[in-house]
Amino acid sequence: MYQINEFEQRQLLDEALADKVADILASAVKQNGKASIAVSGGSTPKGFFNALSKKILPWQSITITLADERWVDIDSADSNTKLVHENLLQNEAMKAKFFHLKQGAELTTETLVDLNMAAKQLLPLDVLILGMGEDGHTASLFPCSDEIDSCLSLDSPALLKVVPKTAPHQRITFSFAALAQSEHTILHISGSNKKQVIARAIDGQTVKEMPIRAFLHAADVNTQIYWAE
Repeated sequence: MYQINEFEQRQLLDEALADKVADILASAVKQNGKASIAVSGGSTPKGFFNALSKKILPWQSITITLADERWVDIDSADSNTKLVHENLLQNEAMKAKFFHLKQGAELTTETLVDLNMAAKQLLPLDVLILGMGEDGHTASLFPCSDEIDSCLSLDSPALLKVVPKTAPHQRITFSFAALAQSEHTILHISGSNKKQVIARAIDGQTVKEMPIRAFLHAADVNTQIYWAE
């Protein structure tokens, strides 16, 4: 299920979302002694990252990771890790821990096994911030990939290798099964095009066609959509 939250300006969205996420993380640390959040790449979350990075939180008890990552060097312009380091792991949030999805030169079976073992300490996530592509993919759950059935299966491991056919680079991504366990799921999008895409996703039911539907239509996942023009 889902709920749409619309804002007149992206800055207002960024500030409201940063406030909400900060409250969730603070409550999780107070209750459990730790908190975890997975974020997504792209240009849309930069303002949100900046606002959240300035929040006074027990960052030393908070672990940040990515919903997915391209298997590229950390200094690549396509690296989500670089994006997070430059925009979120700043200011107060410099004290946070960061769980790297991209570890090593090659994404081998052994690497996946090790990463899945390590990721268990983060799950279930306290907060998940998703993005969405024009094709309705989210994280690296690409409808074009040969791995889409595994990505959407509830029996899949937490982390999977994905090779999209319509986008560059092989990827590592959290599966739907892992992401759906998140205590709070937020889809952060902007622009009229994305509003049209989300409308199509809401109207249809075929999850493999638009994987974001898995989060919008699952009865046990409450996806909060944050949108601004």
